[in-house]
Amino acid sequence: MTAKERKHAVRLRLGYIIVLAMLLVFCIPLPAVHALPAGCSQVMVMQPGQTLATIAATVYGRQDAVTNIIAATNDQAAVDNSYTTIADPNTVEAGWKICIPVTPASATVEAAQPDKVKSSTVANLPGNQSKTRQTPFALEKNGRLMQSLIARRSSADDLYPLSIDYLRRQSYPGSPLTIVKKLPGGSNYNEFLVSYRSEGLTLYAAMTVPDGEKPVTGWPVIIFVHGYIDPATYSPTERYAAYVDAIASHGYIVLRPDLRGHGDSQGHAYGAYGDPGYTIDVLNATASIKQYAGADPNRIGMWGHSMGGYITARAMVVSHDIKAGVIWAGVVAPYPDLAAQWQSADSTIAEGVLPMPKVLTSAYGTPQQNPAFWNSLSVTSYLQGLSGPIQLHHGTGDTEVPIQFSNLFYSDLIAAGQSAEYYVYDGDDHNISAHFDTAMRRSLEFFDAHVKNLALPTVVEAQAIN
Repeated sequence: MTAKERKHAVRLRLGYIIVLAMLLVFCIPLPAVHALPAGCSQVMVMQPGQTLATIAATVYGRQDAVTNIIAATNDQAAVDNSYTTIADPNTVEAGWKICIPVTPASATVEAAQPDKVKSSTVANLPGNQSKTRQTPFALEKNGRLMQSLIARRSSADDLYPLSIDYLRRQSYPGSPLTIVKKLPGGSNYNEFLVSYRSEGLTLYAAMTVPDGEKPVTGWPVIIFVHGYIDPATYSPTERYAAYVDAIASHGYIVLRPDLRGHGDSQGHAYGAYGDPGYTIDVLNATASIKQYAGADPNRIGMWGHSMGGYITARAMVVSHDIKAGVIWAGVVAPYPDLAAQWQSADSTIAEGVLPMPKVLTSAYGTPQQNPAFWNSLSVTSYLQGLSGPIQLHHGTGDTEVPIQFSNLFYSDLIAAGQSAEYYVYDGDDHNISAHFDTAMRRSLEFFDAHVKNLALPTVVEAQAIN
C-alpha cells in the first residue's frame, strides 16, 4: 500500500470513529434490520445523562417537542412491553426505548398530545364536561397507563393512591410563590402570574392581591379551582374571568392554579378521577399561599366548579387549612355512583384519559363485591373530618353534572352533622349563568362569614329560586 493509500485509509477510519462518537453522544438507534413501528421515524435507547429535551432539540430543533416523543412512546408502550410508559419527562432513565414520531414539532397542540380524550368543550363557557368515548384500543392503552401511574405512587403501607387515607398520609409543603410577571388587574386589585412547586413540577397560577392597606394578619384568601376544560384548549385567562373578578373585588386574594398539564404548568393532565395529581396540586397551592407575606394563613377558603368541586371536597377532608368551601355544580358523588355514570351511554361527565371504572373493577371488583375499597376512595365516607362548612349550588337544567350529585351530597353532609347550605336554581345550566349574580352574592356572603369572619345576614338553607 502506498503512502497516499495509507493516508486515505486513515482518514476513512477517522470518519467512521467521528460518526460513531456522535451516535453515542446523542442516542443509539436500534439495528436497521428491525422495521420501524407505525408513527416512528426513529427508535432510540436513552443514554446516561441524556434527557428528552436534548433529544427533542437535536431531532426537531425545539425542546418543547418533548410532548411529541412522550405521546409516541406511550402509544408504543401500550402494545409493546419493550417500551416504558413515560409519566414524567424529568424521570426518564438510561436504557429506556423511545419512539421519535413522524409528527413534526410544529404540529398542533392536540396532535402533539394524542393521549388526551378530545372533548366538545364550548370555548366561551367555563368547565363544560362534554365527554367523548374512548375506543377499545385507547381503553386498553390508557388502562395500562393508569396501572403504571398508580403502581409508581404505591407505598409500603399499601394504601391505594386514589384513597382519602393515602392523601392524608402525604405531605404538601408547596413552595414560596415566585412572581413571574404582572397581569392586567381589576378596579381595586392587582393581578400576577406566579409559580409554585408540586411533586417536583413547576406549576403556574394567577394571583390577585387587593389594593389598599393590608389587614394586620394579611388578606383573606380564596383558592379558585376550575372545572374540567380540555387541556388542549385550556387558557389561563380566557375563562372564569367574571367569577374571579367578583371574588377579588370583594377584598380577597384569589389564587387560581393552572393544574398540571394545563397552560404552561409542567406534568401531564391525566384527569382528576383516576390519578390524585390535581388534588395534590391544589393542596400544594394552599401550602404555597400560606407562605406569601400578604396572605393570612389562617383565613383560607376554596371555591370549586364542577370537577373543581370534586377537588374542593377532597381537599377539605385532607387539609385543615381550608376554613370553608363553596361548590357550584360539583362532581361530588361517591365513587360507586361515578363509576355507574361513566358506564352509562348517556354520561356527560369527562372521565379524563384514565379509564377508572375499567381498571378498578378489574383489580378490585365491583362496588357491590368490594364496598370497603370503593368507599375508601369517596369523600362521603370521611365527612366527619371535614375542615369547615360547605355551601352548594346547582341548577335543575344542568345537562353536564346530575343535580342528584348535589342533592345526595347535601343529605350526607347533614347526616354527618356538618354545617352546610344548598341552593337550587330552577332551570339554570351547568354554569348557573341565569342566576350568576345571586349565586355569587350568596357565595361571597358565605365566605365573609366563614373566612373573613364577618356577620352573615340570615340565610334560608336549601331554598330553590324561581
